[in-house]
Amino acid sequence: MAADEGLVDWVSEAMEPVGRVTKRAMMGGATLYCDGTIFAIVASGGGLWLKADAESDALWDEAGCDRFTYDMNGKIGSMNYRRAPDDVYDDADELRRWALLALDAGRRAPKKAPPRRTARAAARGRSRG
Repeated sequence: MAADEGLVDWVSEAMEPVGRVTKRAMMGGATLYCDGTIFAIVASGGGLWLKADAESDALWDEAGCDRFTYDMNGKIGSMNYRRAPDDVYDDADELRRWALLALDAGRRAPKKAPPRRTARAAARGRSRG
């Protein structure tokens, strides 16, 4: 099942005053970025999930927003995303309010190190030069 393109379009439109939203396909869904910072996912089963972290968890808990969980071969895992409150689907101001909280969490997240090159790949790169 593919990501809900209408939902992706809605998020992009609502976030225009903040920045440019882009998407990247992810396991049937989509990861959303605002000006290059990850802030949300649109799950293949539907729904918008916004980035959270230890600093914002209390606000998500207070709003009753469930944590994103998944089943990996019978083992339940979770990610630092929370189900978006119901009012974000029809109120652009509310979507931006929660998405800005998620965007802040995305900005605070540790940056991933670039993949390390293997000795073989490094040798191939030198031989082409």
